[in-house]
Amino acid sequence: MGRADERRARQRGGRRAAPRGRSTEAQTPQADARTESAAPAGTATATATPPATGGRAAARRGAKNAGKGAKGAKGGKGKAGKKDQSFIRRLFTWKKILGTFLGLVVVVIGAFVWLYVSTPIPKGNPDANLQSNVYEYGNGAILARDGEVNRENVDLAKVPKEVQHTFVAAENKSFYTDAGIDLKGTTRGILNTLMGKGAQGGSTITQQYVKNYYLTQEQTVTRKLKELVISLKLDREKDKDYILAGYINTSYYGRGAYGIQAAAQAYYRVDADKLTVPQGAYLAALLQAPSQYDWTSASDTGKKLVTARWNYVLDNMVGQDWLDKSKRDAMKFPVPKDPKAAPGKEGQVGYLVDAANTELAKQLVAQGIADDYESGMALVRRGGWNIQLNIDKKKQKALEAAVKDQLTSKLDKKKRPVDGDVQAGAVSVNPKTGAVEAMYGGTSYTDHYLNNATRTDYQPASTFKPVILAAAFDEAAKTQDGEQITANTMYDGTSKRPVVGSDIGFAPENEDDQDYGDVTVQTALNKSINSVFAQMGVDVGMPEVLKVAANLGMDTADLKAVPAQTLGTMGASPLQMAGVYATLDNHGKQVTPALIKSAENSAHPSFKHTAPIGEQVISREAADSVTSVLTGVVDDGTAKKSVRDNPMRKGQKVAGKTGTSDNNKSAWFSGYTPDLVTSVGLFGESAKAPHPQVPLTGATNGLTSDAGRVNGGGFPAQIWAAYTFGVSTKVTKFDLETDQGAAVQTASPSPSASPSTSSSPSSSPSTSSSPSSSPSRSSSPSASSKPSTSPSSTPTGDTSTEPTPDDPSTGTEDPADPLFGGGGQ
Repeated sequence: MGRADERRARQRGGRRAAPRGRSTEAQTPQADARTESAAPAGTATATATPPATGGRAAARRGAKNAGKGAKGAKGGKGKAGKKDQSFIRRLFTWKKILGTFLGLVVVVIGAFVWLYVSTPIPKGNPDANLQSNVYEYGNGAILARDGEVNRENVDLAKVPKEVQHTFVAAENKSFYTDAGIDLKGTTRGILNTLMGKGAQGGSTITQQYVKNYYLTQEQTVTRKLKELVISLKLDREKDKDYILAGYINTSYYGRGAYGIQAAAQAYYRVDADKLTVPQGAYLAALLQAPSQYDWTSASDTGKKLVTARWNYVLDNMVGQDWLDKSKRDAMKFPVPKDPKAAPGKEGQVGYLVDAANTELAKQLVAQGIADDYESGMALVRRGGWNIQLNIDKKKQKALEAAVKDQLTSKLDKKKRPVDGDVQAGAVSVNPKTGAVEAMYGGTSYTDHYLNNATRTDYQPASTFKPVILAAAFDEAAKTQDGEQITANTMYDGTSKRPVVGSDIGFAPENEDDQDYGDVTVQTALNKSINSVFAQMGVDVGMPEVLKVAANLGMDTADLKAVPAQTLGTMGASPLQMAGVYATLDNHGKQVTPALIKSAENSAHPSFKHTAPIGEQVISREAADSVTSVLTGVVDDGTAKKSVRDNPMRKGQKVAGKTGTSDNNKSAWFSGYTPDLVTSVGLFGESAKAPHPQVPLTGATNGLTSDAGRVNGGGFPAQIWAAYTFGVSTKVTKFDLETDQGAAVQTASPSPSASPSTSSSPSSSPSTSSSPSSSPSRSSSPSASSKPSTSPSSTPTGDTSTEPTPDDPSTGTEDPADPLFGGGGQ
């Protein structure tokens, strides 16, 4: 009998031997172990399990089913759980995942190939397609038409090779070797657009040229994909010199200059072929932010940024072996020349047009039409806009006349060189709507390119004090003695008195080092007493003061919360201060000044100005209380001669504040009636390049001050009064919800208030406010040997001049800190 016959015989007899190790596989957990151990060898399977009748396959199925039963009994999952797990495993197998991924890759590649094939390189945007922008007054009368484009293309061969390299070093070091695109940067840009996060840098020179010349500045995924495809095609069809020439000839450099030739003339008065490497590096650096980096109008931060960018460009050139390091080390920053205005923008026209362009560019960014400010400005300058301003033609002429009559007609720079350093700026705002109804930017846009109404590089000085008071009222702040601050709270007005409660030592000097003894908050604002408001700022908390300042409309993003800020050492513009005071006039509802009434363009959504009145940023009672106190400054303070006693005043109710900055470099008056807010600033700016800040002292030979100082209560208040009383003849009262301040009091309280209500600190930097700890300075007026607040001790001008930084008596702050002693230096 063969082996096969034997196997069949065994199967027929049911004597299939189970494999070793599986004899108990089909047993139940209750099998008797003793029986198993007592059985003879070879019989375990027969006694434990019935004979298998289906062979090995049947045995495996039996064992499997037994396992399922045991698992079901133990885990309780049952058939449903097993089916769910099986379904998920079948759905997410590695084969299916890989197949899906490969399918998506094929779809994306196919879509890109289709997009590449179906997207031609379009015709460029020639200068002929650029249209005029039309600017109108609020009543529809034409203000200006701005349609000429300052552009002149030059052959790349005429631009020195090293100057060409400055642009490559600044924007795209791999330009000569890449395929024209930055795939990573473009992908990031598309994702940010989809998620609404705005624009991101990273585009190559080729991509930027495509965006500038072939496409638009709109922020859409479609535009970014087109930019990618056209850049790839352009890089394949054109050489690098063609692309670089197009890039430097179509880019916008600021000052109305398109292309390197116009930029060379605008900034250095030379043709492009005469540019030096340092000059080329500056123009290349400009492309990142032309408006912010223009040296003439740049802030200190802007100047630092463009200088760093300039160094970055030259260092990259050295790294690429395009510039010898010894030559680079010898290069100095090439300060550009002052700008020249285009014809037709004489007088105030240029200032208004530029300010409108700036506001519209920001609006396009806010609407998502442009990626950033620079691309928004490019859309504005491309033309086709009809822009109606909120400017009231009558009020505009009246403001110009007031500045001329009260100031510029009295200046004679031939007799007094300092008269040539006087610059004036002013903004007038409707507090009910936020409309900018008049703006004065300077003597003429063609003579002084920088707009004095919007510049933010000078200190607002004591015009900031009402902001401190607003914070005190809104925060229900208390003095060091725990008394809530009101208009009648007593403070020590001693000059150079160290503030109490601050970790940073500060002891500001009052103007002319005048001591006032104990005074009310009302009197302190009337007399603009520095020592009182320095202490009040600490009592409120400087972080809270800056928070309220931001809510009222000031730019406080980079300011340090230190006591020196109480003197108004930050930078601010007449436009900003008009917004702050308009918010106070509007009972604490935020007013954002708006120059544009409407802007229309057939290629973009129209923009219409609605009253930019925001939410309640401080309580009505706080705002109205500040207004009430500010009426005292006009009636019994530093502006009474120019405003209260002005013969043009016909009973108009007025609130306002003067300001004179450190070293008399700026002088201010910001004030309002119930219907009109106007801020006027005078700035000392050297007539000689690079135009540093200089004192105003001595201008007009001291017509408004015996000491020759130009105070806020002088020319600024006179300009304000001549303008306001000329155009705002309606006599209305302030609708105030308050029970404190000069507007609701017939007489000021006696300064002989109880010392216990005074927050007067000692002359020691100790934080204790107990009267017993002040041996050198009593809070009681009777104990003070200093002059009282009688009229005989009142200076004729503003009392808000800040201390000089090198005066050791003014505190213990670091003299190197730009905020110490005044930020306007």
